[in-house]
Amino acid sequence: MAGRTELRAEGSRLELTLHRQGDELGLIPYTMAGYPDRSRSIEHGRAYARAGAAAVEVGVPYSDPLADGPVVQRAGQAALDQGTTLADSIRVAAAIAEEGAPVVLMTYVNPILSHGAKRFAADCAGAGIAGVIVPDVPAEESEPLTDPLRAAGLDTIFLVAPTSPDARIRQIVQQSSGFVYCVTLAGVTGPRAELDPGLEALLLRLRAATTLPVAAGFGISTPVHLRRLRGKADAAVVASALLARIHAGEEPLTLAGELLQACR
Repeated sequence: MAGRTELRAEGSRLELTLHRQGDELGLIPYTMAGYPDRSRSIEHGRAYARAGAAAVEVGVPYSDPLADGPVVQRAGQAALDQGTTLADSIRVAAAIAEEGAPVVLMTYVNPILSHGAKRFAADCAGAGIAGVIVPDVPAEESEPLTDPLRAAGLDTIFLVAPTSPDARIRQIVQQSSGFVYCVTLAGVTGPRAELDPGLEALLLRLRAATTLPVAAGFGISTPVHLRRLRGKADAAVVASALLARIHAGEEPLTLAGELLQACR
């Protein structure tokens, strides 16, 4: 496999952590930096790591989150209203990373450009962040951003959509490292009652294109969903279902425990 997947033949920390054998599945729970406040976003992320999460995804609040559904948008707006910045989000991620599980930062490109790509990469590396997801940057146009991230030792994680043809999947995985993010549905994030019936075929196409771990995300919200993914994906990202518990004034850790149990 040409491209990015050859740059670390021994495998990055994320890659080594997320690869699964048999029907094992890793859970990647999501916490929004600064939601419901800074201390609790750290507390939740650290609790996920202690409970056995394969990795933790930390979202950076942004005013125009094109890939996010209403639950994530609500959390992001609440964090922005409290003044949470990209720098604050990196500090939240650093505190979670101290718990030991790899931390992946999810942000959009404009905050990075405002911060400066080289400075962003250095700050993420200094915080112990393992990888970065930037969903609004096409893989083919990503080098001004990915080059400094790679130079700082961070993984660059790109998204494959259900509408991606095989040729585009090959381009995306060549620029990816750590894992490839498989979007399970056409649309934005948010809980769904059922997984897309075409998801298994998409996962097979993705598996044929890369040896990287594959993490499925968007719409995954129940233990039933996770049991369906076992043996087909290496990991599953769960965001909106956990944030919805917080919106309802509940602790998300009970659901996280149920999800982790379904992964085993």
